[in-house]
Amino acid sequence: MAEDAGAPPPAPTNLPVLELFEQVDEHDRRLALTATGLLREVNQAGLLTAADVHVATGLARAAHEKDPEVVLAAAVATRAVRSGSVAVDLAALASQGAQALPDLAWPDPQTWTAAVAGSRLATEGGLVVEEATGLVYLQRYHHQEVQVAADLRARAELGPPPVDEEVLAAGLSRIFPGEGYAEQRAAAEVVVRSRTGVITGGPGTGKTTTVAGVLTLLAEQAAATGARAPRVGLAAPTGKAAARVKAAVDRALDEIEARTPDVAGRQVVERLREVEPRTVHRLLGWRPGSRSRFRHHRGNRLPHDVVLVDEASMVSLTQMARLLEALRPTARLILVGDADQLVSVEAGAVLADLVAAVPEAAVGVAQPDGDTPVAEATTPAPLALARLRTVHRFGETIGALAQALRVGDADAVVGALSAGGEEVQWVREEDPGAYLQDELTRQALDILAAAREGDDVAALDALHRHRLLCAHRDGDRGVRRWNHLVETWLAEATGLTFYDPMYLGRPLLVTANDYATGVLNGDTGVVVASHTSAGVPVRMAAIDGAGGRSRYAPSRLGDVETMHAMTIHKAQGSQAREITVLLPELDSPLLTRELFYTAVTRAERRVRVVGSEEEVRAAVQRRVVRASGLRQRLG
Repeated sequence: MAEDAGAPPPAPTNLPVLELFEQVDEHDRRLALTATGLLREVNQAGLLTAADVHVATGLARAAHEKDPEVVLAAAVATRAVRSGSVAVDLAALASQGAQALPDLAWPDPQTWTAAVAGSRLATEGGLVVEEATGLVYLQRYHHQEVQVAADLRARAELGPPPVDEEVLAAGLSRIFPGEGYAEQRAAAEVVVRSRTGVITGGPGTGKTTTVAGVLTLLAEQAAATGARAPRVGLAAPTGKAAARVKAAVDRALDEIEARTPDVAGRQVVERLREVEPRTVHRLLGWRPGSRSRFRHHRGNRLPHDVVLVDEASMVSLTQMARLLEALRPTARLILVGDADQLVSVEAGAVLADLVAAVPEAAVGVAQPDGDTPVAEATTPAPLALARLRTVHRFGETIGALAQALRVGDADAVVGALSAGGEEVQWVREEDPGAYLQDELTRQALDILAAAREGDDVAALDALHRHRLLCAHRDGDRGVRRWNHLVETWLAEATGLTFYDPMYLGRPLLVTANDYATGVLNGDTGVVVASHTSAGVPVRMAAIDGAGGRSRYAPSRLGDVETMHAMTIHKAQGSQAREITVLLPELDSPLLTRELFYTAVTRAERRVRVVGSEEEVRAAVQRRVVRASGLRQRLG
């Protein structure tokens, strides 16, 4: 059937969904009651919140800007930051907005950016327009992006750090022996030869093994020259991630120490165990009352010789800017993470930008035939990139699904899901509750039975056996609904009620760091039965943290949630033997390839995907689109 010549062309399916909010009532706090004209219309349509409008009108008032289209540009630039971007493409937004909200009087996509560039608001510095890319920034984020690129280039201009070739060759062959370690050996060599290095790869590709090896090699380089041991800063965006990487590095150091025959070499490895993990904020010296200023800065540099940041995909532009300005110019910076995972909650996609800025031909990888690895550290970009590709964690079918998601092959994703088998299941029922009820109720019953016996190990083992992951907190496929469903099914199966907030068998997710107890955001646990020394029955929270398992009185815990289900964002960095993924609906802005990939790669042995073929294909086609000019500045 021929298309109607007068009909507008369909919107591309790979575009992100334009995220709008739905008004609760006329008193919705997201409505800007004092807004007028175009700002009011766009706010009422659900594209801008009151906060976006108030920031824009404040900037306009300070710069005496009267043009409503320029003020709208300031508002959508503010919205972009709130949505995770550091800038906004006005032409693209106007075109997309005209399709999604055709009743609004959108500015002309061809002239809007030029009008903003010549405006008083741009002249006064409230907005910055990049002519080369057409992106419009709030001044603060433009400054940070320029600063990050400049600091990386300044570090690169110092040249590669000196390396004792004989010591390096001996260390590489001992720490990464044989062809089974070819990729890790190549990656380690790339990073050791660079002042700023990035190690990227999916779950189970050996990033932690490589990290431990790099730290050992750098310590051996210092020992060979008679210098003191390097001061190492080990950090991650969250306390849970920092503790987890410390535990994983220590396990990898055990293997390296076992392959180190001489006493002096083992002492070098042993000193690395003294490194204490920290969040990026604590490393920089967090100041109460400020989210962007720290004790360490250009005037008070960090004392470390090596700073290693794990889970770097979650590092925002602001955090990276503050970290780079706090580093001594000669200090080494090593960023580790999966560039294909979900990005930071705050504005920026720094790791993805850094990886994209390095030409593929310059990436350090192992030769396909397993011969001598390529270790190419000299690239046009001011950093060295090593990519790990071979997955050692999960089976072939999950690996094929993850790879198809990584490269964006929707047909291959559908094929991997349709193939079935023990590793991958695809549930396409409209109401998955009936299909999932038995599995989820059985797990809850196992947790409850172990909790009644006071068996921490069995309760936590049952909790980690399976994890239900949702994109949203609310809605039909949200965490709150599914937590309630599982508790309802558990009540029906046992005849019990679960009104007590700390009921026996309640699975817990910690949502805030508590450094007094050592319980960190992302730790998991179960409420179990116990008794006092006098034999009085009590309940305790058995918490499984990166440092081990501990018991706490429930009253000592701060922010916790029920964890029969959890969000995919909260699951980043963790694994479970079996994963069930509830894909969000087609109109959800969270239905993206990065979210799908992150969820699938949490599984160790089995993954179950709940969603229609249309939702699966939409997820593969949609990317997390964050407007940024960083990769162009570095390329």
